[in-house]
Amino acid sequence: MPKVMLAFPEGRHKVLTMSYDDGKAADRKLVEIFNRNGIKGTFHINSGMLGEGDRIPKGEIEELYRGHEVATHTKTHPTIARSPKEQIIDELFEDRKNLEAIVDYPVRGLSYPNGSYHQYIKEVLPFLGIEYGRTVHSSGQFSMPDDFFEWNPTCHHKRDLLQLTETFINLHKTQYIYMMYVWGHSYEFDLDNNWELIESFCELAGGRNDIWYATNIEIVDYMNTFKHLKFSADSRFVYNPSATSVWLNVDERIIEARGGKKTNL
Repeated sequence: MPKVMLAFPEGRHKVLTMSYDDGKAADRKLVEIFNRNGIKGTFHINSGMLGEGDRIPKGEIEELYRGHEVATHTKTHPTIARSPKEQIIDELFEDRKNLEAIVDYPVRGLSYPNGSYHQYIKEVLPFLGIEYGRTVHSSGQFSMPDDFFEWNPTCHHKRDLLQLTETFINLHKTQYIYMMYVWGHSYEFDLDNNWELIESFCELAGGRNDIWYATNIEIVDYMNTFKHLKFSADSRFVYNPSATSVWLNVDERIIEARGGKKTNL
């Protein structure tokens, strides 16, 4: 029986993803830095506050975040763990609908406003069409989450970012898969006067052949596609019922299981 393990696209064993909240003006500069270095981000936006103060206006959202992911951060940024269920549902579902009218694709991700969530909120999210929830609890680790509705990032960009990046880059054991997940608020680079931090990070982490650069939802979709693969009992072949490929490490060989196809292993 062959030894089969999940790999990331093209056989990579590391993934980098970024997550930034509130949709403020500094996102313009952050997106430009990401684009220049081939890094993808997820931007969590409050649709009920677009254009207020220094927040990105509605008419700029689609173009600015093209190639990245727009996700919900609730409509008006309440501390939802203290909110009645009716408000929780309204804040999340209305934000989805408003953002989808702008970007024209299903909005399926969430970062918890003020880091606020509890078990009931996690349980209701699938019924609202939301497939992950990012917390503010930095793990300092590079592991995949056990629970995408309690998705703890590796670090805030203020926490040992470059040191953690060096560690991540040097991870070489291909029997494991690794994820580095960085979060924050773009306006913090203005407040701290340290745009050079994210510039250095992106130059260091970007453009590497062994790293998959993905949005939050791309990681969720890929992991779900892997879970839905149909393996034969002896793992000699696999059928992929989805439309997208999954890469597998089979006895140290990288094999692409194409969407809609049976693949011999």
